[in-house]
Amino acid sequence: MNTQDQHGRARPGPRGRRSRTLRFGTAALMLWAGLATPLGPAPQRAEAAEDKQVLTVAVAQSVDSLSPFLASRLVSTSIHRLTYEYLTNYDPKDARPIPGFATKWSPSADKLTWTYTIRSDSTWSDGKKATAEDAAWTFNKIMTDEGAAPANGSYVTNFRKVTAPSPTKLVIELKKPQATMAALDVPIVPKHIWEKVGDFSEFNNDKTFPIVGNGPFVLTGYKPDSYVRLKPNKDFWRGAPKFDELVFRYYKDGDAAVAALQKGEVSFVQGLTPAQAAALEKQKNIKVNDAPGRRFYALATNPGARTKDGERFGDGHESLLDEKVRHALFMAVDRETIIDKVFQGHAVKGEGYIPPRFPQYFWKPSAGQELAHDPAKAAQLLDEAGYRKNGDGKRVGKDGKPINYRVLCHATDPNDKAVGQYLTEWWGELGIGVTLNCLDNVSDPWLAGTYDLAFDGWSVNPDPDFVLSIHTCAALPTTPDAIGATDNFICDKKYDDLYAQQLAEYDPARRAEIVKRMESRLYDTGYMNVMAYPNAVEAYRTDQIKSIETMPSDAGNIYGQDGYWSWWSAVPAAAEESSGGSGSTGVVVGVVAGVVVLAGAGVFLAMRRRSTADDRE
Repeated sequence: MNTQDQHGRARPGPRGRRSRTLRFGTAALMLWAGLATPLGPAPQRAEAAEDKQVLTVAVAQSVDSLSPFLASRLVSTSIHRLTYEYLTNYDPKDARPIPGFATKWSPSADKLTWTYTIRSDSTWSDGKKATAEDAAWTFNKIMTDEGAAPANGSYVTNFRKVTAPSPTKLVIELKKPQATMAALDVPIVPKHIWEKVGDFSEFNNDKTFPIVGNGPFVLTGYKPDSYVRLKPNKDFWRGAPKFDELVFRYYKDGDAAVAALQKGEVSFVQGLTPAQAAALEKQKNIKVNDAPGRRFYALATNPGARTKDGERFGDGHESLLDEKVRHALFMAVDRETIIDKVFQGHAVKGEGYIPPRFPQYFWKPSAGQELAHDPAKAAQLLDEAGYRKNGDGKRVGKDGKPINYRVLCHATDPNDKAVGQYLTEWWGELGIGVTLNCLDNVSDPWLAGTYDLAFDGWSVNPDPDFVLSIHTCAALPTTPDAIGATDNFICDKKYDDLYAQQLAEYDPARRAEIVKRMESRLYDTGYMNVMAYPNAVEAYRTDQIKSIETMPSDAGNIYGQDGYWSWWSAVPAAAEESSGGSGSTGVVVGVVAGVVVLAGAGVFLAMRRRSTADDRE
């Protein structure tokens, strides 16, 4: 079972993951300071709870923070999708924005003022009314408190003022036009709870349960590196989920998670390896879902870790500051071999930064631009850059020492390890040594800039703004010890100029063209080598889950969606038809309502942002 990120947010994601504590694909054990102590016994497996239906999801990633102001990992931001409403949601069929906490939204003639109608039927799980004031407070806190900005600060940097003239009216004034106003993937939190928080940079929201929210689920329990428990929000405006409890259970070992699925101890497993998927397809009562993914799988170079004011730190190899060297390394990588031998066909060959799942933004290099697999050309570029072989056949640096690159990889991700072995072979033929640094916690060396290259990747949202923002100069940390939003310290003025242009462009077609130019620039600089777009390969027990919504509906993923459709829609296998039937029905109703709103909302509403985080989603 492969690990997942982001990111998101996804920053990402889905969002502006400022606290890039951990990159995609990690199953690291590192936790933020102050995480909760164990909260009682681990949740029981679904079939053992005779009095309730429990949906248990195996995850290969530990929670970084339960605070929506800090979280960047996909598991964390996915949980926030379930527990808090965002202004808008996304149609599970085609990812167009539809109503969430806001029922409709519209811009002023100059596009500098956006007015949102906040629904009157949303209630916090402690019984208090959720209003526009909660949304205004959330955005203002992120705008004015640096400690509250790590996860979503990128969304509000262009905000001039946010007010709530009435309980059902939210007004956001902008400094300049911003094309992501129907894609503000920011969890709205209850003011009356969060205004009591002192230091947002340290508060992880993991001491008092249940956690107050207004999403389809209420978070009721958490044990670090063990589980997260949620129960249905019976007062959720779209309707309560059908399972009695939802549990995310952490498994560091993928084979252990698959074994738990086979024994019925968990209902769902994601991030399957090809071998695991093949074995599960033959199992009774198990359905494997293999769909085009929203992630990219890349190799990122350390371009020289720096702060916003240019202070250098870390110890990335100086040769990687040379574009010819970066190009040479990537031309030595055989993407076809990675697809065939590592992913065994469960992926598409990587090219541009945004996966083909998002065709309006998908870009590929021209024939003359492509850094195609060409080891001879790679060797030539290294010679031209002045990194020639010594008598022992080793490339030497400016200091006369043989070049040996440290490559960060995730200890629990078999893909990282497998590709790493190929890199050792391919780069070895160029005379370059490789040391795979496979860790449970890649965060520390990554943030410190003490690496040369790293396996990287993000979940891309329908609106790509977040995953684009993490490569801007503005995302760099303010000090060497600070946590910025940067993915890997890229700072390029041409890229930044294009980023500003796309953010202010409301015309979808023109904006997409600018985004493609950004991808082209990122490709040419050689900082990011996108090797593959992995499929979402996952499985669930049909004797526990009768039906569940994918995204996109026709052929999409279940885990890590841009929304809460999967777990909200899931119907227990033992449920009677009278319980509401397929979970898709509620989704269709919501989408129909959203179409009416969108019809009058004006331009660009087919857009939206972050990995996710990566990421965040």
